[in-house]
Amino acid sequence: MSTSTTPLRTPLLITLTVALLAVPAAGCARGPQGPVPAADDFAAAFAERDLTAAAQLTNQPEKAGAAMGSAWDHLQAERLTARIGSSRVTGDTATVDYTYEWRLPKDRTWRYSGQLQMGRSGGRWKVRWTSSNIHPKLGDTQTMSLRSTPAPRARVNEQAGSDVLVPGKVSRVAFTAANAGDPGAVATVLAGALRRFDPQLTPESIRDAATATSGAYTVALLSEHEFDQVSTDLIGLPGVVISTQWDLVPTDRAFAPDLLAQIRKTVIAEVDGKAGWSVVTMNANGADTDVLTEVPSQPAPSFSLSVDRNVQNAAQRAVDLREEQTMMVALRPSTGAILAIAQNKAADRDGPVATIGQYPPGSVFKTVTAAAAMSTGLATPDTVLPCPSRITIGERMIPNYNLFTVGDVPMITAYERSCNTTFANVASRLPGDALHAAAAKLGVGPGYTVAGLPTFSGSVPPSDELIQRTEDGIGQGKVVVSPLGMALMAATIAHGSVPVPYLIAGRTTTVDGELTTFSPQVITGLRAMMRRVVTGGTAERIADQGEVYGKTGEAEVDGGSHSWFVGYRGDIAFATLLVKGGSSDNAVAVTRDMVAALPPGY
Repeated sequence: MSTSTTPLRTPLLITLTVALLAVPAAGCARGPQGPVPAADDFAAAFAERDLTAAAQLTNQPEKAGAAMGSAWDHLQAERLTARIGSSRVTGDTATVDYTYEWRLPKDRTWRYSGQLQMGRSGGRWKVRWTSSNIHPKLGDTQTMSLRSTPAPRARVNEQAGSDVLVPGKVSRVAFTAANAGDPGAVATVLAGALRRFDPQLTPESIRDAATATSGAYTVALLSEHEFDQVSTDLIGLPGVVISTQWDLVPTDRAFAPDLLAQIRKTVIAEVDGKAGWSVVTMNANGADTDVLTEVPSQPAPSFSLSVDRNVQNAAQRAVDLREEQTMMVALRPSTGAILAIAQNKAADRDGPVATIGQYPPGSVFKTVTAAAAMSTGLATPDTVLPCPSRITIGERMIPNYNLFTVGDVPMITAYERSCNTTFANVASRLPGDALHAAAAKLGVGPGYTVAGLPTFSGSVPPSDELIQRTEDGIGQGKVVVSPLGMALMAATIAHGSVPVPYLIAGRTTTVDGELTTFSPQVITGLRAMMRRVVTGGTAERIADQGEVYGKTGEAEVDGGSHSWFVGYRGDIAFATLLVKGGSSDNAVAVTRDMVAALPPGY
């Protein structure tokens, strides 16, 4: 019996002993068991940037801490969100899935997944350190680094697509006379170096301006290419300081300088695109070895202007030939596109006067008076009206130029010959608000908010006062307009309704008030009268330049008279003004120079 029972008891005792030994082992263990809780503790410490605690949860604390600190620093990270997923256990090793989401500067987010390498020793799980615990593609001798990719800045181009403003460096040449020792000698050197870019710079002009300025006087702004040509002449001059900064730079100094200055102010804050960025790996020598993630830059789209290079250049050359303040505005009647705004140097000194100047229009305003007469039923182009050498209305005597007279003639003839007496008489018989209403229907008077351009179209106040209305009717009195307003008037007649002007494509022009227009009969009448001015009237000088329609004007002012010519040919409307330029024939001549210089097809 005893020999039969002993073998049965021995295995039972062994089993119980193992079981009893196992219970205290489990009861004495501290902390969570399994790789996932250990991985979770590590990820939480890493995400909280408690690198000491995170490193202690690895088998190589010193190496792990340095690698994790490098990741935070080189990524310039602001936050890390770490999530632990499932695990796979093989004996005393395991892998645990992780997902990291880094919050990087400028709202950049980088999210990726990998696997933590885990190992068990002494019954406890720890992270087995390798750089793949930071990123799956990161080698043990590598670090990660954030890179920024600047977006190309936007350019500004004209209608045909060629650049007129481009991103570049600008060098500001500033001169402080008080620091120069001999300001005259320094000014002479500056003028000699810079005159090639601005012929109007002289030693005297630089010296006088710098002496009159408290502090630094800006002599010139030079593009990078221009500065390279003269840098050796400028560096080291007493009192001269050169500073360089980023800016939008004209591709051609002579191309619409005042206009481009206005456009630059409008778009300068919008030329930066959205920068791109990437995270790269670097080896121990600091060389880039791989790209872990990349977001390409998003360049800002270029700004397209309505300006036509051929029209602008032709207009600029034409106004530059005159010494008095001369300016010209050209529009496309079919679209409202501003094709050219040209001012000579004399006009530039007073700012953007082609679009905001306020000048009496003289006889070009007879266009408005004729339109008011037709729209109120007072007269048609064929209505016979008197054109005496002088006429007295109230206490005001109105003469014709050199007291000419053509007797009783149709209104179209009086317009062709520019009879002051005829249109003064017509204006005196109009209702008080007729000129104001007619001007608005021709685009003159409303406010236009044009992106990139300050504007003033004109002011034609209603008047029940007889003498004022009479004077207003021949463009004197209280009526004032800008060349832009007169170009709009001509464009309206060419198009049949007021075209809304614009300068930058895609930018909406807002109009103060509702734009209305005349009946087709009134527009047809105005066109017929303007054509007669060119074919047989005061603008015959330009008759050889195709089918031109126009109206001349000479506005009396203190010390002289302004010379005007407004009109259109094809799909180009224009207004030309010579301030105190005398005879209107001078404005016709400038306009003819512009039209004659246009390429075939314009």
